[in-house]
Amino acid sequence: MVEMGLHIAMLSAEYPPRWGGMGSTVYHLSAALVELGHRITVITRDGGGKSLEQEGVNIREVKWLYAPMAFTKSYGRHALTDLKKLHSEDSVDVVHLHCPMISWTESQFKDCKENVAPIVSSLHGSWLGERDGLRTAAEQKEAAVWANPNDLAILLTAGHYAKFEQAAVNGSDVCVANSHATKEDFLERYSPPTDWNCQVIHWGVDTDMFHPSVTPKDTETNRILAVGRLAARKGYGSLLRAFAEVKQRNPKTELLIVGRGNLKKRLIKQANRLGISSSVRIESGMPFEKLAEEFRNSDVVVYPSYYEGQGLIPLESMASGTPVATVDHGPLPEMVDDSVGALFTMADIDSMSSAILSLLSDPEVLEARGKAGRERVLENFTYGQNAEEFSQIYSQLTD
Repeated sequence: MVEMGLHIAMLSAEYPPRWGGMGSTVYHLSAALVELGHRITVITRDGGGKSLEQEGVNIREVKWLYAPMAFTKSYGRHALTDLKKLHSEDSVDVVHLHCPMISWTESQFKDCKENVAPIVSSLHGSWLGERDGLRTAAEQKEAAVWANPNDLAILLTAGHYAKFEQAAVNGSDVCVANSHATKEDFLERYSPPTDWNCQVIHWGVDTDMFHPSVTPKDTETNRILAVGRLAARKGYGSLLRAFAEVKQRNPKTELLIVGRGNLKKRLIKQANRLGISSSVRIESGMPFEKLAEEFRNSDVVVYPSYYEGQGLIPLESMASGTPVATVDHGPLPEMVDDSVGALFTMADIDSMSSAILSLLSDPEVLEARGKAGRERVLENFTYGQNAEEFSQIYSQLTD
């Protein structure tokens, strides 16, 4: 418990019921900071439904333009106006932005620091990184790279919106990247000043929701799970091709894909063409309790994404005691190695199928790596640890 709690204003375009990586982290981080004695006000977008209430967390909603990418500017403008109003009513000690889904100019950063409070900017990833991931997806002939309006907007406008990420680098008192890969990405793309204060804090996951099974897993069928938005850069087309190879060598294998998005019909058609449709199930979504059950009852979770700022799905799998097969690229090796799962070469179908098969081939290895994954998450990737680390940053800015 901190001696005197601070009033933290969290500006996040996502907050439950808008789940997703950012919404989930802001929700859980806010609760953990309240446990340390802080007060949290979240300023988020309206129109998502009734926000989830938490003790000690106040939710304020602002208007925004319903347009891909452009919403980040309109939300940012309305959020700053509401932040000033909040500060006049209830003094704010620290402003915590969640980038890149809020776009402020350097003058807006200056305005906030001069008229409200110092700024901590969490870097969840970069628009240019997202764009490059989509380009890789196109090279690998993933479905519908150009069909999704949000993805199309990123492909066409990431260069323009990069200037707001540059403003966050230049205008924040402290930046906090969610992985060493994200920090390196910003260093390479934005040439920060020599005194740039950027720390790395990997986001944690809900270890109460995601926990190992207390009953033995089904040994008759090998169950593979993939979770994430049904979008081109998540690599589901490559996963289906790899699964077809796995199925040939291990017929008693099933694949479940869980995620929202516009690719479901295309992925079903691809599974039909590959002759694996009877062993592939795609769910557009499910309650968290059911999803957590799928995590702990699966034998392997596969995460073939072409770009991530961090990627929380592997940690949710590890927390559930289930080994992960994921790419040896970007931030993923910061969380996953051969002691808790397996790594494969991004977009390499043979490498992916071999990694999956190597895990499935030995039940004892699966069990050992599942236990090691759970231990790693408890030691390094919890929201309680996140709250302690951010609390130290806030305190340094207000001393």
